[in-house]
Amino acid sequence: MDQLANLRIFSRVVETGGFTAAAVRLGLSRAAVSKAVIDLEHSLGARLVERTTRRVRVNEVGQAYYDRAQRILADLEEADLAVRNLQQEPRGTLRINAPSSFALLHLKPVVTRYMAAYPQVTLALNLTDRFVDLIDEGYDLAIRIAQLEDSSLVARRIAPARRVLCAAPDYLAKAGMPQRPGDLTTHRCLSYGDGFHAEDWKLSGPDGDHSLRVTGPLSSNSGDILCCAAVDGQGIALLPTFIVGPDLQAGRLQTVLPDYSPSELSINAVYPPNRQLAAKVRAFIDMAIAHFGQRPHWDLIG
Repeated sequence: MDQLANLRIFSRVVETGGFTAAAVRLGLSRAAVSKAVIDLEHSLGARLVERTTRRVRVNEVGQAYYDRAQRILADLEEADLAVRNLQQEPRGTLRINAPSSFALLHLKPVVTRYMAAYPQVTLALNLTDRFVDLIDEGYDLAIRIAQLEDSSLVARRIAPARRVLCAAPDYLAKAGMPQRPGDLTTHRCLSYGDGFHAEDWKLSGPDGDHSLRVTGPLSSNSGDILCCAAVDGQGIALLPTFIVGPDLQAGRLQTVLPDYSPSELSINAVYPPNRQLAAKVRAFIDMAIAHFGQRPHWDLIG
């Protein structure tokens, strides 16, 4: 077998936790699976798995190799499927997970247009801010807003997610406009979190990077609640423009410290690399990218 075939077999061994289970899934003999992994280890000059009488356990080197291998196999699979999917009509059930605020504010038009364009697809859309395991929980696709960490998941950027410091004009009139990041420590800050851990705000500006431990009267894992509190004059919030964009445009909120920027996040579509990227998944991602663009409507502010 060539190294690519051995790589696919090794991936199944890691995913199933054993030679026998991998052999069943691949339709090969246990001996063929074992030999493929041994050949791969010999070619690399490193042991990838630890073998016992009952189980095969991937070691640290094997896990690192598996993580990188998934990206290689995913890229190859995407290249193959890109051609096949051109002739396929999206159909079946598309299971999507998305964060509540973003979905309710901005994903609805994509969902309805997708339904109209692809009537043979049934959408199962679950809204939760909980971090879900796509494979274990059976999702085809998830929308995630973050600086994605290195992982075995494949990600496509749908749109940028710029964040701003903002507050109501009446709050700033009473409390004063901060002139530098350090001034935020004397203000009422509305922080995103679970209420048990303080939030650090990281900002970059003309005088370098700043990291501030902020406190205030409200901490919430709901950006909508924080936005409402900010509009009501309860303090300064650090929120994405896809939530506060309309309030900034209408003047209900005002940008604070415009020369200092928090790190930009991305709105991403993520999916498992070892799952075929079916036409139904690709079509939804392509439609979302086309809808939002690189300068989404909520970012049409100064």
